[in-house]
Amino acid sequence: MLDLNTGPAALFDRLRPQAPDALLSLISLYRNDPRPQKIDLGVGVYKDEAGVTPVLRAVKAAERVLLETQASKSYLGPEGDMGFVDALKPIVFGGSADGEALFGVQTPGGTGALRLACELINAARPGARIWLGTPSWPNHAPIFAAAGLTTATYPWFDPATQSVRFDEMLAALNKAQAGDIVILHGCCHNPTGADLTLDQWKTVAHVVAARGLLPLIDLAYQGLGEGLEADAAGARLVIDAVDDALVAYSCDKNFGLYRERTGALFAVNRNPDRADLVRSNILALARANWSMPPDHGAAVARIVLENADLNADWRAELEEMRLRIASVRMALADADPRLDGLRRQHGMFSLLPVSPAQVSHLRSAYAVYMAGSGRINLAGLTAATVPVFAQAFAACLEGEFA
Repeated sequence: MLDLNTGPAALFDRLRPQAPDALLSLISLYRNDPRPQKIDLGVGVYKDEAGVTPVLRAVKAAERVLLETQASKSYLGPEGDMGFVDALKPIVFGGSADGEALFGVQTPGGTGALRLACELINAARPGARIWLGTPSWPNHAPIFAAAGLTTATYPWFDPATQSVRFDEMLAALNKAQAGDIVILHGCCHNPTGADLTLDQWKTVAHVVAARGLLPLIDLAYQGLGEGLEADAAGARLVIDAVDDALVAYSCDKNFGLYRERTGALFAVNRNPDRADLVRSNILALARANWSMPPDHGAAVARIVLENADLNADWRAELEEMRLRIASVRMALADADPRLDGLRRQHGMFSLLPVSPAQVSHLRSAYAVYMAGSGRINLAGLTAATVPVFAQAFAACLEGEFA
């Protein structure tokens, strides 16, 4: 006789309820708000001056090429579209893109790249310790835990000065042990917008190399900070300083391929025997995780990067996006001296010094939607709404919720 307390019927009763993703919950809250003046600064997608998340011109053109020329939907293999991966290499690594030391695979977005990297690390050293700056992208810690890694933290951001807590970061990393992993945002830090200077990157590269740490670089916003080359400069300094490194790359933001889940994982291993080991394990883990990655976004990005005209147009539109975000950042800094620190930051995000209660008040009283942490997506603002937001921000800080 089936025991209902131990059989299949009771299996799922042992699960624990999970809290819904607070940031994604903002989507429905915003959608259901009837107020015409509402402002969405929550979910991290680029929006143009009209408030639209566009399909890039070069992407549309590449999709037309793909429609007319793609002859098959057959599998490509667990490594995905290697033409896409090879075309990304000079964008990410510059002049050091060639050679047997560099291997890459296509992944389902940057998130898939991070998960694959962490499973590779855990296969090599179960329960390995990974150092995570705080605050960070909220999905970092769950990915690390799900892959079996142990997370340690280092201070990253000071909300009062809107700057990196660099000395404290270095003090923490100087306690890391050889074989530990450190995750570094390549540029346009999410959620703070606060990045290392090039001199600080040089210091971090020295510490990482001297202490025998493995850098895992999350490069998700290249081109939206100071430009494609400048945004990769710090990461390249770290990669050049070590024998082994991992780079998780996302094309969501800089190609506008959000729902296509287009990314890549790159491994740098200067020891040939180690490179072969890493290569074979990455492919085996990719096969076990998703068998074959989705093709459309990678094929589109490959066409854009391989076609000189489309490549040039993509770079031009990416620069337009970068400059729009930067102009919003400067306008906010001009609007309120308490936001002056935003001038020194980069990319789509900033972390404002507001409490959860103030965030809630901004939503209820002014129809301003933002993460409970105080993170805002600057691309959600326009020239018309910057002063509206600045007035709401000032009223909230100076009023009953001060």
